Amino acid sequence: MRFRFTNRQPVAGKIDMTPMIDCVFQLLLFFLIASRFEEEARSGVEGELPAQLPSAAEAMPLVVKPREVIVNVNHAGQLVVLGRAMTEAALADMLRQAEANNPGRQTVLIRGDERADWKHVARVMSLCNQAQIKDYRVAVVPEAER
Repeated sequence: MRFRFTNRQPVAGKIDMTPMIDCVFQLLLFFLIASRFEEEARSGVEGELPAQLPSAAEAMPLVVKPREVIVNVNHAGQLVVLGRAMTEAALADMLRQAEANNPGRQTVLIRGDERADWKHVARVMSLCNQAQIKDYRVAVVPEAER
């Protein structure tokens, strides 16, 4: 039995699927090519190093930032590091050794008492420069916290 529809209205617009199919094919090709480059990079010259790497008991990853050296200058101008009073010569040796252990990455924080003469803080800065440490800064307390 056939039904007849009397209210047949033409569809106002058709959806063109061609642009969507083009986008899907372009994405497919992009991911196929990109996965191939990744595979070649892993198996190529840069991907593998044909060497036996040594083992170490105390190995640290290279991304670890070195421990910051904190130098305290008290009101009398005395230099204190890790709770020990140090002479300028001892501090200079310690800073040189720290820079040798972490070339170009060592940081120093100078905490000077506000009653101390500025020349003592400036001397610590000079010792940092002599040790080739460029990343040093002076700690201060913001005015709002006083």
